[in-house]
Amino acid sequence: MPARAWLWLTIALTAGAFTVAAALAPPASAAPGRGLAWVLFVGSSAHVASTGWLYTLGDVRSYTASRPLRLRWVPAALLLSGALLPPARFAWLLLPFFGWQFLHFAKQNLGMVALAASCADVASPRPAERRALLAAATAGIGGLIARPALLQLRVDPRLGALFPLAAAAFGVAVVAGVALLMRRPPAQRPAGFTVMYVMALLFSVPVFVFGSPYAAVGGMTAAHGMQYLLLLGLVAAGSGGRLVRVAVLGNVALLGGAVLERASHLHGAAPAERLLFGAYLGAVMAHFVIDAGLWRLRDPFPRAFLARRVPYLVSSLPPAATAFQPHPAGSRDGHGQALLRRAAGAAAVHRGQQAGATTAG
Repeated sequence: MPARAWLWLTIALTAGAFTVAAALAPPASAAPGRGLAWVLFVGSSAHVASTGWLYTLGDVRSYTASRPLRLRWVPAALLLSGALLPPARFAWLLLPFFGWQFLHFAKQNLGMVALAASCADVASPRPAERRALLAAATAGIGGLIARPALLQLRVDPRLGALFPLAAAAFGVAVVAGVALLMRRPPAQRPAGFTVMYVMALLFSVPVFVFGSPYAAVGGMTAAHGMQYLLLLGLVAAGSGGRLVRVAVLGNVALLGGAVLERASHLHGAAPAERLLFGAYLGAVMAHFVIDAGLWRLRDPFPRAFLARRVPYLVSSLPPAATAFQPHPAGSRDGHGQALLRRAAGAAAVHRGQQAGATTAG
């Protein structure tokens, strides 16, 4: 039941974010109203800030210590470089920055589909299905780069002619993705998994439908953040001392988000304050790097991390997906292996409880 609840709540939050953004989006040159501003705050700044909460967990700190370059030094360097970048270059920096951001969205969508497959007890996305999802997302990124006005950027890369090509590529990727989905046997495409997969496939459709920046990208931003905060909230609730951890997560997200939100509007301020805007960009890019290292479900540690706290989301993953070759004690993967062995017990207990409930019913 918890797995099914997570799946449909994630779908509802995603659909709701797109609906709210489209319904409340102001004209292209206007600021968003208070309601949409709050939705974007939660889905953007608060969700980025919430990544800091992960470092309050001992196993995350230990894992980070085993990978200092990727999970400590690179994020710190990105934050510092953003703060030191000359303000005159911000506009052109933002174009590749947004490209990276929406690729980050696509990678999370792949993870959401993989978790949906686990919840529905069906096969994980096949390589061709993953390629269709990434192709659709890449086409969406191409559409945004071709029309930077959708990102509220006043730069002209002279790529406007690529927008219809990006739209065509998006259409091809969607058709291919649906065709691949339909090739699954009916038992392998239950309603929850199918809706999550199609939603991920169509994630970039607002780029090609709306002219308002808030309608075109606001829904994607809010949906991405809501998905992330829901999962992080469940992780916090599944940890020891759950009330304290959930409270700490909420405070980190809100207070850190308020700081990031304030810094995100300083791009037109005095030079000294624009350094804070650069630091904000660096913090967001650090979030991209940290998440890519901590949530990659193909790696042992992320699967073990989730299995210990939310076993109902990963208990149905195929054994081959969690298998890995042992490494010598003290090696960089040793911590993830030990965690995975402990988590396997929790997942097995959860599967036993599910089986018992089914038998009793």
